[in-house]
Amino acid sequence: MNNPTMSKIFGWMFIGLLVTFLTGYGISLNPNMLLNVMSTTGLVLIVIAEFALVIFLSARITKMKPITAKISFLLYSFVSGLTFSSIFVVYNMSSIMIVFLITAVIFALFAILGATTKIDLTKVGTYLFMGLIASILVSIVNIFLNSSSLDFMLSIIFVLIFIGLTAYDVQRLGRISQLSLIDEDNLAIYGALELYLDYVNLFLHLLSILGSSRDN
Repeated sequence: MNNPTMSKIFGWMFIGLLVTFLTGYGISLNPNMLLNVMSTTGLVLIVIAEFALVIFLSARITKMKPITAKISFLLYSFVSGLTFSSIFVVYNMSSIMIVFLITAVIFALFAILGATTKIDLTKVGTYLFMGLIASILVSIVNIFLNSSSLDFMLSIIFVLIFIGLTAYDVQRLGRISQLSLIDEDNLAIYGALELYLDYVNLFLHLLSILGSSRDN
């Protein structure tokens, strides 16, 4: 991929993932911090902070200074890492690493597909977003139904959706980078956030399907 902006996007995405995983692992080693993070108040504050940072970055990306965008992205990665601490408590480390590698391979394959295909994925992206919204609504309903089989099926659907979104987002970001509508550094952060979200969601749903818990 001979596109310097896309290289920056993947570079910042990697940095964001590194911050998230190191934060999550570090928190998991501290029982007191873990209890505070996993408390009801802690989770509510974290979710609010995550939504606020995503909305702030998405809405202001064309107007903010590059340093502000970078700090906001790193802050989001850190905040996400707080909730990530739970996976190091629930799942075996070996299981986490294996699923992470599987996610990396799948993500890379479909990122390459998105970057090289001549097929316009715009309509596909629209259907994927519709499917994502529908799946989220069903997931909310399943909180009350507590159906393990439905939860498993939803995880598979989410995996397929985020695989498709990976290809779609890479293609879309590649086209945006060629139009030069956004400052290159800011576009790198905006794109990194989108691909970061694709990767993290793909990883979490694959982990729920393939991961081995510490109880096993």
